[in-house]
Amino acid sequence: MGPDTLFSRATYPPSSHRLLCLFRHLAFCLVLSCPAVGQTVRLPDLVEITALDSTIHLDIRYATGNNFMRRALYDEARAFLQRPAAEALVRVQRKLTRSGYGLLVFDGYRPWSITKKFWDESDEEQRKFVADPSVGSKHNRGCAVDLSLFDLESGEEVEMPSDYDEFTIRASPSFRGGEPAALALRDLLRGAMEAEGYTVNRGEWWHFDYKDWELYEILDIPFSEIPDR
Repeated sequence: MGPDTLFSRATYPPSSHRLLCLFRHLAFCLVLSCPAVGQTVRLPDLVEITALDSTIHLDIRYATGNNFMRRALYDEARAFLQRPAAEALVRVQRKLTRSGYGLLVFDGYRPWSITKKFWDESDEEQRKFVADPSVGSKHNRGCAVDLSLFDLESGEEVEMPSDYDEFTIRASPSFRGGEPAALALRDLLRGAMEAEGYTVNRGEWWHFDYKDWELYEILDIPFSEIPDR
């Protein structure tokens, strides 16, 4: 595996730093049994979502104790995606504002080591909703985003059929119970995301995967080591 499997010449640090980051990444993966990917076609180009559109709101739950793990897993409340996925999200934001809503992002790119912690510390029931680290996740590739909507006028998060990371049937995007207004907003979000190349997770209304996710490498790069641009 060459250095450019993980780091783009055009967008990542100079070659000496790039090689150092690569060796650190590979050593970390060996220690933690980080899975390998067969053939990677696209070089990583992670960008910070709010750098592309500052009107998108963040509520990075894994940087707080307000999540199913009940503790902070991230050192920084930031959200990244591969550039095509992030640019698609910006287009979704612009369309939704015409309806009076904006995007509220809970999570984007997730380092593989965090996924492993989820798995190792989840019970059997929770593992139905957690990615198996032996195969990695779309979050690990920077091609999945967890999000909801906020009301542009009030700035408040809207009501959805379930809470974020709720492990119940109400989390399904096909759930038809609950308040009609909440179902309508869930479906508004889904329609806007699918129009820009995203697919909703069948068990989580908030989780969307971007097309071509399989063309990206599984990554375990901390937020602090992703270059600004």
